[in-house]
Amino acid sequence: MPATELKTKATSWLGQRVDLSGVIELLEHKTVPVHSATRWYYFGGITLFLFTIQVITGILLLLYYRPTVSEAFESVRFIMTRVEFGWLIRSIHSWSANLLIFAAFVHMFSVVFTHAYRPPRELTWLSGIVLLGLMLGFGFSGYLLPWNQISYFATKVGTDVAASAPLLGPAIARFLRGGDDVGAATLTRFFAFHVMILPIITAGLVLFHILLIQKNGMSTPPWVPPTGVRQMRFFPNFFLRELMVWYFALAILGALAAVFPWELGDKADPFASAPKGIRPEWYFLAQFYTLKLIPSRIWIFEGELLGILGFGLLAGSWAVLPFWGIDRTGAARTRMVAGAAIVMVSYLAVFTVLGYYK
Repeated sequence: MPATELKTKATSWLGQRVDLSGVIELLEHKTVPVHSATRWYYFGGITLFLFTIQVITGILLLLYYRPTVSEAFESVRFIMTRVEFGWLIRSIHSWSANLLIFAAFVHMFSVVFTHAYRPPRELTWLSGIVLLGLMLGFGFSGYLLPWNQISYFATKVGTDVAASAPLLGPAIARFLRGGDDVGAATLTRFFAFHVMILPIITAGLVLFHILLIQKNGMSTPPWVPPTGVRQMRFFPNFFLRELMVWYFALAILGALAAVFPWELGDKADPFASAPKGIRPEWYFLAQFYTLKLIPSRIWIFEGELLGILGFGLLAGSWAVLPFWGIDRTGAARTRMVAGAAIVMVSYLAVFTVLGYYK
């Protein structure tokens, strides 16, 4: 039977049982605008691709991982030393987590600088901000799961910071820890957050985010004329280019995982002293270093409390960015948002480097 006839029969058989008309219409008519900033569109796809890598490698690790204080460290060591290519899967999982958060930050700032948050895309921006927060939650909860010395004390510091938040801080810290201190209940809860609660929320929100993008289309920057923009078919033209970008990202990920395998360290000992120079993962370093610089007391207030309040206000203000300066002219509003984004990028870059080396 010729291949074309076989394809036609298979499509007809599947079409009689599953309505694919919507998908086919989307693939045939969806286009992507081509302009000087089109390359930034790829970072959304890279973020989704790395999240898929996280899911696949996470499922493979889940086959051997045991979320108890007595067995967590040993199960990870078993994966790295006894399971065939287990060390590589764990390294890919850890490196892809970091690259995922980096790609998500790049995607967020590319949206800001291309002004893709403008109406009617406010909900797309808000859902993306929540997704970034969930990615950070994945990073924080997954960091403890190997139950090594660094992750234990880093989680202890992180939950202590949460406890310093006003009003609900102690309740939030107790909820995260499952008690008064980091222990067996904390590991169980973080495991539940990491493999069940956060993935369910994230999967639904990713679908909602993608649906919003399909509904509103791809945004064009304000410096590109709204009419006369050349369009590229999403499938197969843009999709094939996206595949090549994913292949490049996979090559980087594989090289990092093979050349710089993720270390396990020593098993956590709650009675030992905290390792010298302990610090959180790089995506929390800017906030961590900022809190170190704030004096212990500012007038009648605790310095750490003011710092946490400041971070909360900053995150809230950033989340409502599409609604900034709605009473201003388009040019004035654009300059205000771009200026704030430059300050934000500079702050995160400089303080992350300072937090790493100091």
